Amino acid sequence: MNNKKKIVIVGSANTDMVISADHFPLPGETLMGTNFMTNFGGKGANQAVAAARLGGQTVFIGKVGNDNFGTSIISNLESEGINVSHLYTTQEISTGVALITTIPSGENSIIVNAGANGQLTADDVRDSEEIIAEAGTVLMQLETPVAALTEAAKLGKKHGAFTVLNPAPASPLPHELLENIDLLIPNETEASSISGVEIKDESTAMEAISAIQGMGVKNVIITVGSKGAIAKVDGKMIMVPAFKVKAIDTTAAGDTFCGALCVALSEGKDIEAAIRFGNKASSVSVTRKGAQLSIPQRKELEM
Repeated sequence: MNNKKKIVIVGSANTDMVISADHFPLPGETLMGTNFMTNFGGKGANQAVAAARLGGQTVFIGKVGNDNFGTSIISNLESEGINVSHLYTTQEISTGVALITTIPSGENSIIVNAGANGQLTADDVRDSEEIIAEAGTVLMQLETPVAALTEAAKLGKKHGAFTVLNPAPASPLPHELLENIDLLIPNETEASSISGVEIKDESTAMEAISAIQGMGVKNVIITVGSKGAIAKVDGKMIMVPAFKVKAIDTTAAGDTFCGALCVALSEGKDIEAAIRFGNKASSVSVTRKGAQLSIPQRKELEM
């Protein structure tokens, strides 16, 4: 890691609209719902909020629509102390939204419209080169176009940043992106999809890591939920157990882990300590409902 502290996050920002119902509607059926909520979401914005709340100097690069949802997202990120000078607004399409129906069993049904997130371009990222040049860490996910992420990874490497990709949701990854990534952080499902190795235990997780490293990524951390994380970093195998808590909602747990880990690395912690810090932050988030609502403040981890 270099000695630059700034964390630049390139990714998505959504408005989540959540409503509860007795059951999922059938075709043509109208239901009366309850407990409507509007939440801020998007994996990129979630990770930016996590990094900011946990003490990171955080910058967000993304795109929203010129609408009330976009204005609210910008205001929310600013209120978290996040630099949004490179969060672009487009007149051409609306802000990304997710329409979520939940039922008593805990299942949910989600329709996502990427909206402006899907319009983030490599040119937008090039226009942000000045801020990427100041970054110690560049953190990305896969809810924005791969061309933009590839450009961000290239610029990060050009300016000496440590580039991190959380490959969620899982999708094919071009070599041009992978060769510019210093650290990949998939969960078990994503790691299985990328590597072609079905992860069942520690042994198969290590097989998956080896397969991913064969694609050009030097360092890999696989998050394995309540079991913690398995990693191979700088040639060293590391297993870090999770903190034992009673989980009630795992929404944004992975995003919290990624944001927290990047903060720890920016502060000069070694990778094992950074993973432990990420585990601790995510263990707090799963004890609360919601996405950004569940992300802890730094002081909560130091109590």
